[in-house]
Amino acid sequence: MTYGRAAAPVVAGGLLLTLLLWWAGASVNALHLQGTADVLGGRVAADLQHWLSPWSFDLPDAVRWGTGSVDGSGGPAGTNGSRYLSLYETAMQIRLTAVFAFFVPGALLLVRRLPPVKGRTPATLLAVWAWGMVAGTLAVTVSAPWLIAAQGRGSFRFLPQLAGEMTAGRQILALTSLVAAAVTVLVARVTVKGAGELPRASVPAGVSRLSATVGTCVVALSLVVLSYQSVAAEIQGVRLSGGMLSEPGDLLRQWLLLGGWAGPAGTPIDRWLLRRAADALLLLVVWFGLRWLPTLLTRASVPAMAAGAVCATVVGLLASQLTQIALDAADAGMRWGLIQMTSVIGTGVPAALVVGSVAGAAAAVTLRLTAVRTAASGSTGVGAADAHPTATGA
Repeated sequence: MTYGRAAAPVVAGGLLLTLLLWWAGASVNALHLQGTADVLGGRVAADLQHWLSPWSFDLPDAVRWGTGSVDGSGGPAGTNGSRYLSLYETAMQIRLTAVFAFFVPGALLLVRRLPPVKGRTPATLLAVWAWGMVAGTLAVTVSAPWLIAAQGRGSFRFLPQLAGEMTAGRQILALTSLVAAAVTVLVARVTVKGAGELPRASVPAGVSRLSATVGTCVVALSLVVLSYQSVAAEIQGVRLSGGMLSEPGDLLRQWLLLGGWAGPAGTPIDRWLLRRAADALLLLVVWFGLRWLPTLLTRASVPAMAAGAVCATVVGLLASQLTQIALDAADAGMRWGLIQMTSVIGTGVPAALVVGSVAGAAAAVTLRLTAVRTAASGSTGVGAADAHPTATGA
């Protein structure tokens, strides 16, 4: 599939994702209308506001009351207030622009290498959905410094603040990314017609299983080893000397850890194993994703395999987190609100980007080396058979 045919659906999906996030942020004001809490319920309205606020241009209290000068209408007044308000608006402009800027390149690679034709459409949909989550998380991350500065706390524990800000807006991002992915795939189904033959690589089952195992081991290193409570505490406790950049531990935790777990101390072993089943589900999704990816791609290049592995890791995370939500609902019923029930949605996406990229690259290298070794063994076998025809007959 050419770049020209892939560009139209990707741009359409990127624009839709950006517009949906802008619309979601603009809807925060509707939650402040008189009677909204009576219709939706106070807890639901508060939970929805928590979901939508990271994408809203509406001035949050941290900026409104943290600037020091407020006019009669409750808005920031004077030079300081205008400066902080400008910083906040700049942060939101960067955030929405960055969503489109990060979505388009990754989705373009995915749609081109994984076109939504017969047998590939579900994989394309899941991959673009996952990449929408990655693009939104990156957009929140790159815009966070302006948002932190707008709150007047830019020089205090900057890296821990950055680690906290980069997890905002995950729940609504999961929904809007799914809608944008569906539209991208539908438009791509139209543009792919007439594109000619879209080949599927013929990869031996043993080779693809080996590459999938290598990639899954990389993901398991983060999920099982680094995410163990004592190891995670060491990562989070990392200190460097010097100013506001002296505490990178919280940020390293966001970019390296796919989860968090401890031994079954004080917990029945059956409940502990049930919780670990969610982690096993993540690894299972990653393994099958990497197992099928070489045969679904039109060309199993290292960038395509890395992007596909990132998407497989994000999909595995979402499956694991939905399982955790179901287990929590079974334990606690509906006593918790939306925020408590969905607080895990989207966590670990930065780590999925890092770990998934390494896993995909490792799987691609393993795939290539194994294929070369298999081809060399085959050619050696042919040469030996020609040289000793009686041996083959024996």
